[in-house]
Amino acid sequence: MRRVTVNRILLALVGLVLLALGVAVLIGSLNLQRHWDFTLPPSWPFSGPKDVLLTNHDRTLYRSRDWWWPVGIASLAVVFLGMLWWLLGQAHTRRLRQLRIDSGDGQGALLRGRAVENVLVAESEAYEGVEWAGAALVPRRGGPFARLILGLAPHAAPRDLVAGLDAEVLANARTSAGLRELPAEARLRAVKHRARRVS
Repeated sequence: MRRVTVNRILLALVGLVLLALGVAVLIGSLNLQRHWDFTLPPSWPFSGPKDVLLTNHDRTLYRSRDWWWPVGIASLAVVFLGMLWWLLGQAHTRRLRQLRIDSGDGQGALLRGRAVENVLVAESEAYEGVEWAGAALVPRRGGPFARLILGLAPHAAPRDLVAGLDAEVLANARTSAGLRELPAEARLRAVKHRARRVS
């Protein structure tokens, strides 16, 4: 959860910086300060449509130095690869693909994580008061961790439902997978039904 929060804060900051830069370029390139009759601070980077980001002097300042082009290209490559890694990290889902269980013969067996998730979903939806369910197994240091999302019927009692799921559904999953414990997080959502006219 902390990693998700940090990612969202960083994405928001990067978005704000890019938005501010885009607004600065837009105001200068469209000459809005003259059309709409307002003044810009003296430190504003773009004050007119003919302004450039780098002056002629700035662009040619280090051209004769041997280190300039390798450092410039390497820096841009590092920034690009870092942003690409960050983007791929956002799209990557951390799900447990396989569980190693004790089969009793000393070798063990592999159980697909998706199979355990499907069983959790099926048993949760069969439970009284649950209209739909979703489940995901994620890896943790101490072992697998289950995340459940449950759509509750209007008559469901959340406290009794969570206690029953822990005593039955999660207990069955622990027993069938040969796990000592299976910590879980359940998110409960109320199912909204559309009103229907009765004649």
